[in-house]
Amino acid sequence: MAPKIDPNEIKIIYLRATGGEVGSSAALAPKIGPLGLSPKKVGEDIAKATQDWKGLRVTCQLTIQNRQAAVTVVPSASSLVIKALKEPPRDRKKTKNIKHSGNIKLDEIVEIARKMSHKSLAKNLQGTVLEILGTAFSVGCTVDGRNPKELGDDIKAGEVEIPSA
Repeated sequence: MAPKIDPNEIKIIYLRATGGEVGSSAALAPKIGPLGLSPKKVGEDIAKATQDWKGLRVTCQLTIQNRQAAVTVVPSASSLVIKALKEPPRDRKKTKNIKHSGNIKLDEIVEIARKMSHKSLAKNLQGTVLEILGTAFSVGCTVDGRNPKELGDDIKAGEVEIPSA
């Protein structure tokens, strides 16, 4: 028989889920089954918590204590950039390999950088903004109607000012 689980022990599990959808309980079962939780119920909780991220793949943090799971969404830079594009939610079964050809304001990029600063390896906000611009480039969108790489070069040269802190 498995060892008795301490009710005050806090377990944290990270997993990727598609926002607003109930993931397969077969994928959840090996992760949370040994902790005494129902994969179906946790799948529904994840779908409820990721409702604002409909159609996007986001990382979820499951905090499990006393056989109760609390779901928090830990957004990645790419999901924040795609959400800032304000595209309509798509059906991922029907549309594949879509191009995100929208436009984002630099102010929104700075806001995303502020949200992501705890995850960033940069020393200051300017470095984090450059990281988010790289993500915007890989997503395929423009920033203030310009290529994110050109904007990044201008920031490095000091032609575009990024507010500190």
